Amino acid sequence: MKKYECTVCAYVYDPDVGDPDNAIAPGTAFEELPDDWTCPDCGVGKDMFEPLDD
Repeated sequence: MKKYECTVCAYVYDPDVGDPDNAIAPGTAFEELPDDWTCPDCGVGKDMFEPLDD
């Protein structure tokens, strides 16, 4: 699964870690995040994230 980076604050969503502070379990792909999920660091929406190259 790909990691995604916030284009505003550079937070990296790692699907292997998930987002435990927001009840997102490890193993959750970025595409499977709820539509209303926001960056835990700066609060922008999923549309402000870009996939990282492996």
